[in-house]
Amino acid sequence: MEKMKKIFDNAYFTNILNAISDGILIADGKGEVLWLNRACENLANTSRSKVIGQTADILEKQGVFMPSVTKMVLNKQNTVSTVQLTDQNRKYITSGHPIKNEQGKIELIVAHARDITEIVRTNSQLEEAQALLKRYTQEIMKIRYENDLAASEHFFMGKSPAYLTLINMVDKIASTETTVLITGETGVGKNVIANRIHQLSERSHEPFVEINCGAIPETLIESELFGYKKGAFTGANSGGKAGLIKMADKGTLFLDEIGELPIHLQAKLLQFIQHKKFLPIGGTEHQMANVRIIAATNNDLLQQVQEGKFRSDLFYRLNVLPIRVPSVKERKMDIIDLLQFNLEKYNKKHKRHCRLSSDVMNRLQSYDWPGNIRELENLVERLVIIAAHDEIRLEDLPSHLQTQEKLVFNLNKYEKGKSLTDILETIEREIIEEAYSEFKTTRKTAEELGITQSLLMRRVRKYKMKLRE
Repeated sequence: MEKMKKIFDNAYFTNILNAISDGILIADGKGEVLWLNRACENLANTSRSKVIGQTADILEKQGVFMPSVTKMVLNKQNTVSTVQLTDQNRKYITSGHPIKNEQGKIELIVAHARDITEIVRTNSQLEEAQALLKRYTQEIMKIRYENDLAASEHFFMGKSPAYLTLINMVDKIASTETTVLITGETGVGKNVIANRIHQLSERSHEPFVEINCGAIPETLIESELFGYKKGAFTGANSGGKAGLIKMADKGTLFLDEIGELPIHLQAKLLQFIQHKKFLPIGGTEHQMANVRIIAATNNDLLQQVQEGKFRSDLFYRLNVLPIRVPSVKERKMDIIDLLQFNLEKYNKKHKRHCRLSSDVMNRLQSYDWPGNIRELENLVERLVIIAAHDEIRLEDLPSHLQTQEKLVFNLNKYEKGKSLTDILETIEREIIEEAYSEFKTTRKTAEELGITQSLLMRRVRKYKMKLRE
């Protein structure tokens, strides 16, 4: 060992090591310090004389090196890397390298330390800057989205507590990648909410693909969603077809009316959500797609689960971030603003200068709007088109809105022992039958009831009603 100590007396050798900005420390096979360069003195905030001759164990106890990489090398008999702290609250990435003789015994340990305090601080500042940039970017996208909506035909606005709570929830959810389930009555604007989530997310520049699971026949929906390979079935496109999932890659797939998805396809959708892979019809190899799923329904999915019409595992996979969109009757204080906005929009579209009389405004504000936002928009456009004068009066309203008759409900007319659900279904059927007998067509009936024609036809099938156009 005396021979080794003489090596460190070589000025040429020590000048080279002292020129290095990283700390260098050399110890013997027992952990006793033989030599260290000036950089190592600085990082340890001590002098060479207080370190040379001391063992790694003692230096660690004194807090000079915490932990001692030399001691770790002796314990593991191999190269070790660690982060060391000094009494000056500085951080160093330190590696200890054993030098062994022919018998495999450690003769020397060379420790190399590099100051990473500034790097760690810079990375921390960078992470904070990135988080701030992400927040600013989301705010900019929000402003841009609101400006786009101002000129949109589907503007969704309000200041009621129910609406503000909804928008606050949506804005928080938008920055995540988690699956979202939107619930609410028909016509409340579930598709608008889904689009807002996409536009405020990091996927905003990627595709937003929408599919209505209740509007596509069962025989076609699988091929629409997952696509198919060449020759998969009779009548298939000769070159195959990419499904909507593949088209939404890197973007968002909005599955509207998810409760109408056939149960035999629910397992396939579940597999895709879990593993981000799917098998096209007629395919033998799975395909991958990075897609965020947003689903929406006006059905009670939990009830459908209990009835065996919807898979429970799919329901809980979709229901990670549930959002309920309030109906218009829950947002009474928003109705005036919604009416005025749509009035301006359709006045401009149809080159009119209509205004709502105070009587009409009061009547429409007290109305329950079973068709929600969609019904409100449709009614305002209809009034703008058919009104004989610039002032829209009560006589311009549809017949069911012209008078406010008090509803007299006689429970005795319904069979005793029936549940509330059964009674409500009976009432719904009676309303549909009465409206159809007056308006004669399903399109006109749906319009007057403030619902979509597809929703009306689902009710007709549910109650096994026989309506003839």
